[in-house]
Amino acid sequence: MSWIRYIAPILFAVVLSGPAAAQTIVDSEHYRLKLTPITTGLVYPWGLAFLPDGRVLVTERDGALRVVRMDGAVSPAISGVPDVTAVGQGGLLDVALDPAFKSNRLIYLSFSEPGPGGAGTSVARGKLDLDALRLNAVEVIFRQSPKTNTSRHYGSRLVFAEDGTLFITTGDRGERDRVQDFTINRGQIIRINPDGSIPQDNPFVGKSGYRPEVWSLGHRNPQGAALHPQTGQLWTVEHGARGGDEINTPKAGRNYGWPVISYGRHYSGGKIGIGTEAPGYEQPVYYWDPSIAPSGMTFYTGQVFPAWQNSVFVGALRAQLLSRLSLDGERVIREEILLQELEERIRAVREGPDGFLYILTDNDPGQLIRVEPAQ
Repeated sequence: MSWIRYIAPILFAVVLSGPAAAQTIVDSEHYRLKLTPITTGLVYPWGLAFLPDGRVLVTERDGALRVVRMDGAVSPAISGVPDVTAVGQGGLLDVALDPAFKSNRLIYLSFSEPGPGGAGTSVARGKLDLDALRLNAVEVIFRQSPKTNTSRHYGSRLVFAEDGTLFITTGDRGERDRVQDFTINRGQIIRINPDGSIPQDNPFVGKSGYRPEVWSLGHRNPQGAALHPQTGQLWTVEHGARGGDEINTPKAGRNYGWPVISYGRHYSGGKIGIGTEAPGYEQPVYYWDPSIAPSGMTFYTGQVFPAWQNSVFVGALRAQLLSRLSLDGERVIREEILLQELEERIRAVREGPDGFLYILTDNDPGQLIRVEPAQ
């Protein structure tokens, strides 16, 4: 069953003055929250990953990968990062640590890779030398094929599954009519091994007319992804057109319908496909109409905000908010709107090792902001 958002904002902000003017206090349903900018000088930041020592790797869309300390210090750009096509929605996008990072020092980057035909979503991995601020032994382990000259819908979130395989979200690159052509990479969730090889239990391995790296099909532009902490199931959130932003739980070999079915309409106002449902296509867990332009996603599992456990958080670009969705199993039962007072496009949201939430704002200058209880 699908669910549609319609909820009024319930928060009110008080901006502190004096030395703490950068902090903002807001009221949510369960907590008074303090929003503290860790750093405010980033350039269109896109992805973040926490290092074991508490520092944060942050990508900037123009191609810079930086280390941010909790005291606000930001490193120079790490060298060795692949070249990117920083045009439109393209650039250096997500970052993820290998599950065995403490021993192998591997990190993974998604980015818009230039090449013959234009650019495409690619994923590279390399060994991070934090002392030298350098990425070594860099190799591309996935390339979306074919490349194209459009500048949008790269997808690009990276999530490691419990079995060690890597999920990569890819968008339709603005070529919706090619999404249901399964011989190419358009609008798919990809599943590969960390070295780029194909898991033999992928649903289309050995099946004619399909690519073996594909996990699920029929997506538009999934820019958020996370694993459910109890079930290990992948959840994704993707942009619709005018309405029809969706949360899905992509299952092996399933088709999620774009552009055959959708709860939105084209930007022209025209109808998309044949309606909201059809045999052979999966329904979303939840959808928004009007669109909020969702991006990052995280499940909250910490102890700092006990009333937020069993919630999933989704950042929004156009709507400039953080959505907290309460769950009953795989059913969304309630939505709370947070952080509209910031008036910032929220690109990414992550739970930190300290149990606080951290968000990236999509701007120049962009911010890394900590969300914690106000004392």
